Amino acid sequence: MMKPQCWVLRLGHRFVRDDRLTTHVGLVARAFGASGISIVGGEESVKASIDKVTERWGGPFTVELVEDWRTVIKRWKNEGGVVVHLTMYGIPVDEVIDEIRSADRKLLVIVGAEKVPKEVFYEADYNVAIGNQPHSEAAALAIFLDRLYRGEEFKTKFNNSKLRIMPSSRGKKVVSVEERIGGENEDRV
Repeated sequence: MMKPQCWVLRLGHRFVRDDRLTTHVGLVARAFGASGISIVGGEESVKASIDKVTERWGGPFTVELVEDWRTVIKRWKNEGGVVVHLTMYGIPVDEVIDEIRSADRKLLVIVGAEKVPKEVFYEADYNVAIGNQPHSEAAALAIFLDRLYRGEEFKTKFNNSKLRIMPSSRGKKVVSVEERIGGENEDRV
C-alpha cells in the first residue's frame, strides 16, 4: 500500500513540564510512519532525545524546532498538503479516515499540548476526533496514524539502524546491526 507522506506539528510545548510527553509524541510519530515533526517552542534536549532514537533505531525521521506554527501550516498548504487537527471536538476518525487517505496528498497532523488556538480549528482541512473524552495526544496520534496506514506502518524497515528487536514470546532480544561488505545490514547478537 502506498502511504501518504505525513508530518506532525506539535503545538503548545510547555518548557520542562511537557518534555517527556513531547518526546513521546515524536517517538510515536517516527514509529507509526510519519516522516518528521515540527515542535513549536520545543527544547533542544527534546530534539536531541528523538534524534538519538533515530540514530540508534534507524530512520529517516526529521525533528525541527520552530517558533511560529502559522508559518508551518501556511507552507504546508502552499505546497498542496492537507492539514489534519486531532481534537476531541472533531469528526470521529472512522467517519473521515477514508476521505483523508484517498486525498492522496501529503498530510500535516497537528497535535496540541495546552489549549489550542481557535484559529487552528479554522486553518485545518479536517478536525478529527479520536474519541470525545480527554486523553493523551500521543495516544491520539498513534491511533490516527494506525488507522491512516491500516497497520502497514509496523512493516516499515528503518534504514541505517544500529539496533533491532528480534520478536520473542519470552524475554528480550536486541541485536546489533553491522554493515556487511556490499552495504547490506547484518544482524549480530
